[in-house]
Amino acid sequence: MTKKTSLPKIGLLYLDYVLRFFDKSNFKGWPDKIEQVTYHWGNDKARFIAEVKRKKIDVLIGNIPATAYETFRDIARALPEVRFLPSLDSQFSNKSKENVTHFCRKYDLPIPHTEIFYIPEKAQSYLASATYPKIIKRSYGPSNYGGYFVHKVDSYEEAQSLLSEKRYYPVYVQDFVPMEADIRVMLIGHKPVCAFWRRPPEGEWLTNTSQGGSMDYQGIPKSVLDLATKTSKAANAEYWACDIALGKDGKLRILECATAFAAFPYIRDWIGQYLMWLLGEGRFRKPNIPIYNWEELGKIDARFLRTMRHIGFSQYTPSQDCGELFTDMTEQRYPIFDTQYRAGEEWPSEIWNLQDNFKLPAKVVPASAMQPVPGSDEVMPETDLPNVAFDESQIRAMLGEVKGVGDKMIDDILATFGATGVVEALNTEPEQLCVVKNLKAKKLEKIVDHWHAFTKA
Repeated sequence: MTKKTSLPKIGLLYLDYVLRFFDKSNFKGWPDKIEQVTYHWGNDKARFIAEVKRKKIDVLIGNIPATAYETFRDIARALPEVRFLPSLDSQFSNKSKENVTHFCRKYDLPIPHTEIFYIPEKAQSYLASATYPKIIKRSYGPSNYGGYFVHKVDSYEEAQSLLSEKRYYPVYVQDFVPMEADIRVMLIGHKPVCAFWRRPPEGEWLTNTSQGGSMDYQGIPKSVLDLATKTSKAANAEYWACDIALGKDGKLRILECATAFAAFPYIRDWIGQYLMWLLGEGRFRKPNIPIYNWEELGKIDARFLRTMRHIGFSQYTPSQDCGELFTDMTEQRYPIFDTQYRAGEEWPSEIWNLQDNFKLPAKVVPASAMQPVPGSDEVMPETDLPNVAFDESQIRAMLGEVKGVGDKMIDDILATFGATGVVEALNTEPEQLCVVKNLKAKKLEKIVDHWHAFTKA
């Protein structure tokens, strides 16, 4: 009797303040203990590496947010025997829209015409002579947060006003492409497993459902699925999502692509089953996920879909009559592939981490007391903000002037972020502050508005 080879030791990768994509229940049937390791931000790199080694983890599964991407590049190099799923190269597009642009250009994938500027004078020169309308986005991070960091500008004056207020860095500019709709495609093993239209409301251009857009699952064109499959294969991604725009000119263009995306629990179960098959040395069945399954599942109320788990499909066997077998109904055009492990780095940070490698002389707003910043291990891009130092008492006084922000919330904010963290978050990524209990979007908006007035005073 042949002895079964041992299975790799799986660890689920979590980060404080970051929503978890996977849970142990997504790997139903995995016979061995699944470990958990949590990165705590700040100066936690050495401890995290030691914990992974101590637990003898072979495979770390989980998405890495933009603010920790470069840190985990270093961690992955310190753990050469550990396989990250998805790989750091597959997650390259998660970090920024700039990275999405570099990825698509390398693999000749269609995108709107894009310009990226790290030197403000070059951005000003381009925008002064550009034809409008244009789209200006915050580059950092894979998500548009419901479209709130995507802006359409119709003139140079509007672009100037926007950038003076938002201070996005780098300046990321795309041609505005009138769209019929965009299509989100989710893939597992390069096979489309869910796809849906997102259509803008009448007279609008943003398709995000949080902005009033509508969605439906019917009639996704084959050309869209082909493009999404090509993109997933280029990224060598075990799981993947693409947002593809269908322009009024009939052309397809990639708007976003990443391993980090929102998905119903049953899709995360499918990913877990796929990864078990991938790592299981033949012990687990490859999941069977029929193409266009979303057309039928999409008829179910979303309130039920959010709670449905472990949906399975049996393999279809064509009927046979009088010796004739019809084989043209197979799904071989979109099979599930084994994503092969690639050694080495396709996107080394020494070359591609332009956000940190490009140093523009500029002034920043430092805080007097230097403390670790939860949610950001990276050196954030420098900006042209005034060179004013704020200590904890000044930050406390500033927050105390905001209506609805009480002493308890101020204590929680400073305990979580410290003076430096509050300043950096307000200058670069204010939504980080929402990890504090009861600090919601409306209250955050008041804090940001008051901060802008405070720094200009």
